[in-house]
Amino acid sequence: EDEEKKGINPVGFLTRLGISHKQFAYFLRERYKSLKDLKDELFKRNLMLKDIAYGFELMGLHRHPEHRMDFMEWAPGARYCSLIGDFNGWSPTENSAREGHFGHDDYGYWFIILEDKLKDGVQPDQLYFQQYNYVDDYDKGDSGDSSIEEIFKKANDDYWEPGEDTFVNRRFEVPAKLYEQLFGPNGPQTQEELEEIPIPDAETRYNEWKQLHKNDPPSNLPPCTVIDEGKEYDIYNIKSDPVWLEKIRAKKPPLPYWFETRKGRQAWLKKYTPAIPHGSKYRVYFNTPSGPLERVPAWATYVQPDTNGNEAFAIHWEPPPEHAYKWKNKHPKAPKSLRIYECHVGISGSEPKISSFTDFTEKVLPHVKGAGYNAIQLIGIVEHKDYFTVGYRVTNLYAVSSRYGTPDDFKRLVDAAHGLRLLVFLDIVHSYSAADEMVGLSLFDGSNDCYFHTGKRGHHKYWGTRMFKYGDQEVLQYLLSNLNWWVEEYHIDGFQFHSLSSMMYTHNGFASFTGNLEDYCNQHVDKDAFLYLILANELLHALHPDIITIAEDATFYPGLCDPTSQGGLGFDYYVNLSAPEMWSSFLKNIPDHEWSMSKIVSALMGNRQYADKMLIYAENHNQCISGGQSFAEILFGEINEHTPGSTESLLRGCSLHKMIRMITFTIGGRAYLNFMGNEFGHPKRVEFPMASNNFSYSLAHRSWYLLSNEVHHNLFSFDKDLMNLDENNRLLSRGLPHIHHVNDTTMVISYIRGPLLFVFNFHPTEAYERYSVGVEEAGEYQIILNTDEKKYGGQGLVDAQQHIQRTISRKADGLQNCLELPLPSRTAQVESHILAA
Repeated sequence: EDEEKKGINPVGFLTRLGISHKQFAYFLRERYKSLKDLKDELFKRNLMLKDIAYGFELMGLHRHPEHRMDFMEWAPGARYCSLIGDFNGWSPTENSAREGHFGHDDYGYWFIILEDKLKDGVQPDQLYFQQYNYVDDYDKGDSGDSSIEEIFKKANDDYWEPGEDTFVNRRFEVPAKLYEQLFGPNGPQTQEELEEIPIPDAETRYNEWKQLHKNDPPSNLPPCTVIDEGKEYDIYNIKSDPVWLEKIRAKKPPLPYWFETRKGRQAWLKKYTPAIPHGSKYRVYFNTPSGPLERVPAWATYVQPDTNGNEAFAIHWEPPPEHAYKWKNKHPKAPKSLRIYECHVGISGSEPKISSFTDFTEKVLPHVKGAGYNAIQLIGIVEHKDYFTVGYRVTNLYAVSSRYGTPDDFKRLVDAAHGLRLLVFLDIVHSYSAADEMVGLSLFDGSNDCYFHTGKRGHHKYWGTRMFKYGDQEVLQYLLSNLNWWVEEYHIDGFQFHSLSSMMYTHNGFASFTGNLEDYCNQHVDKDAFLYLILANELLHALHPDIITIAEDATFYPGLCDPTSQGGLGFDYYVNLSAPEMWSSFLKNIPDHEWSMSKIVSALMGNRQYADKMLIYAENHNQCISGGQSFAEILFGEINEHTPGSTESLLRGCSLHKMIRMITFTIGGRAYLNFMGNEFGHPKRVEFPMASNNFSYSLAHRSWYLLSNEVHHNLFSFDKDLMNLDENNRLLSRGLPHIHHVNDTTMVISYIRGPLLFVFNFHPTEAYERYSVGVEEAGEYQIILNTDEKKYGGQGLVDAQQHIQRTISRKADGLQNCLELPLPSRTAQVESHILAA
């Protein structure tokens, strides 16, 4: 009953869709029970459920206000743990975890304290708990206006009324007087001499003493009374004076004075040398049953991976507060429709080298804004050892890739994007991890089951990567905290969860799916992975209500974007992976005149029940990386106007390039994605440096100079106007299109979305002078976007007089009115209804 009142229904989305499937419904109910049990277990070790998303506040290396560094790591398979680095000569014994509870607990956590070093000739702090301001208000406390004694005196004077601190300053006075009243001045001195005291007599004597002193000043009497309520388990109870109690409760603790005792950063620097200076290199050292190990800490936030034969190490990033980056802009408000520009920082430059965060901020962000996009999605940002993996074999989940710059450089990038009102999404990989040991998590503490499954299940079936053990609470905290870390530390606005099928199934998604719901609830489903995804979405949306989560799942799991309270996984969007595969197949394998209009519409619409939650793209980085080709490379490649037949080939390529992007953008859901450079028809694929190409960077960059080329500039102008079509008409947020004309013979598609009519003629040779399409509203319609315009590299076959057409009062395509439009071959146009004045 309580769950119904809360609106919780584990099979709610099945009921909404009218789907009846007993096995899948049973699976959803059992999954919900498991989720409740998991939350109960988490509550046993966390005060609040959200605390599990803030593990980064305790784990890893942190500065403590009491002039020290604290380091905590989880390594249940280790027998000994220490921190080594250039700050201690890489000694495995100088900074180690102590034996006992404060050094190593039963859950496998190790705790190391590194005290700041007192400079020669300097006296220790007067207070053993002396604290310092390092970052926040770091200049406070350096003036030295008040001494510790003066601050404590001010606190006492402010907190206690006259006479109230009598029992604080002379705390043994009342017990001594009571003792003397009970036993006289020569009472028993040892427990053996103390005879049994009748309990009622003691209370009577106490009350008599209080009655005797009733005329004394209130400050001489305790503000409480001892009474006996006759309960065996509580012989004496303390009942406070209600007036005194109310007065005490109204007081505020003297915390301002406590913080006033803190000294400033300059005072700390005069007295201490940091235990680990900014920029220090370090690793964690374990002694394990299989021998000593050195590892990069799992929670390290800045890492230098083992490149060029050098050993990997973490870098302590703690710049002075006056040099640390300070945020200038707030998160932009999430728009109702997303136009996402997918980027890879490393290849974003025009030169054949690894580009930097600074280069990207200064050169690419202005281009993205000018092109009409409202969000960027960054791939390859999280630290990874091998550059050629595009960033998908992550080694250090809490670190930005050091090959692009520092953590502050990345903050500057995100802040600059927010200043341009661009959202920043991160392509996050929690579905698997790199198999590297020194720099990654594999065999982290010497055991094979620390973060990952053992045996075959612990390895990806084809990619050789490691598979997380989502049922372990420590792994859950590590992954959930990681999502929150990127939002809290770097102000990320959303995540695309990469390759969910790899984690949701024990076969890693490499199996044939029949479309039956049994495929999604059989023995190959990893229930723990689903529980993690549900928790991730619930926690992210609870902690950050404006966060956006996107699911990339090739199996189209049912309920991806349904609320978790209704049996779904809670994502905001899902990626339509069928569309780019369909376009790639058409361009490579099927002659133009054999293209199926019905198949195009079916692939682009995806699951119509979730079409408004769909993120769609014609091509992203997958199409042009790892031996693939961009659509521009397939369609026209390197432009050479002197080659025989190049004019026709170029016209065909540019026409299809514009039409494919236009129909994909306007027929899909509320989100669209484009990979960097494809908007102007980048003609080259992406090939990262690796052994097979002699580690060449010749194809690992973007040719921005092509924007000055007429053909590529025309394609860019069309894409920019296409983005503005949504900006000016709120096109993508207006709901699904009404597709009323799909003709495989004439190869014409027409649909209405919002106030606009879209008409596409994909026929390679047939042009139609007066092609009839239906419309609902009568009146005049004007062309507002035409792929064949000369400014977009077209032929301009539709002249200015034909830009405005009047409807004919004749039913067509099931609609009340009809338009007869000129449709040249391989062209598309957008018509807007002209409202009467």
